[in-house]
Amino acid sequence: MNRTAHQRTAPGDVEIQLETGAKLSDEDYNFISRLVYEKSRIHLGKDKKVLVASRLAKRLRQLQLPDYRTYCHLLRSPAGDEEMRYLIDRISTNHTHFLREIKHFDFLRDHVLPQWAAKLGRGEPFRLWSAASSSGEEAYSIAMYLAEYLTAKHGVDWRIEGTDISTRVLEIARAGVYADDRLAAVSTDWKRRFFQKGVGNWEGHLRVREELRQRVNFHHLNLLEDAYPFPPFQVIFCRNVMIYFDRPTQETLVARLAEKLIPGGHLMVGHSESLNGIRHTLKLVQPAIYVKPA
Repeated sequence: MNRTAHQRTAPGDVEIQLETGAKLSDEDYNFISRLVYEKSRIHLGKDKKVLVASRLAKRLRQLQLPDYRTYCHLLRSPAGDEEMRYLIDRISTNHTHFLREIKHFDFLRDHVLPQWAAKLGRGEPFRLWSAASSSGEEAYSIAMYLAEYLTAKHGVDWRIEGTDISTRVLEIARAGVYADDRLAAVSTDWKRRFFQKGVGNWEGHLRVREELRQRVNFHHLNLLEDAYPFPPFQVIFCRNVMIYFDRPTQETLVARLAEKLIPGGHLMVGHSESLNGIRHTLKLVQPAIYVKPA
């Protein structure tokens, strides 16, 4: 049965009525949003209430819980930490695809890679961090560019670190298997060179070839709580994640990312994001691209 959501407004309260019969009250939503902020610094405004209710409705059925109030009791219980990981997984899930926001990849190819190819010594790898890697499409998109324009043209070695707060999407990223439609922007030549075509039960899917997968490491990481266990990078992609955070959290995150950039290194943020109004030490190169002064 398909799940639908209906919004009903009443004085002093707004409830989300689902076909399951469960209702998300303002009180329960405020508790969930405060807890999500405390654990992940993801800011859920009032406009996200329908989204949260719809994403958790399936979870209520899985756990055979009668309502959201009972789910909130679960989050408060000793088992709450484990359930919190599931909750953040669902709240932070972001649809993505290969070569999303292509201007970043064009800048990488035309400006960043030639610059570092000339600077790096023999045997010194180019290092890039996909800081909100989700299910891996961003990291593997970058990997194709590095293989094509860094290794093939300049003989420079490279490594990519991919991190995300969601353990569920990291499992997808490590497997490197994607439906054809996620690669709509990838050329036929690159699909042939960098992917294996699925057969039988995997028809309609492509898998990233092992020679690319072995150069991309995926780790679970909370950008606001965990230490960054990496040496500095030439480039950091942290795209479409700051939109979830309030201004003080954005400022903290940008400062931490800047510390992990080599002088002369670049930070790429989402095209819908900006560092305007945030105190930082980076220099704007063009919209959504910043450099750490040398």
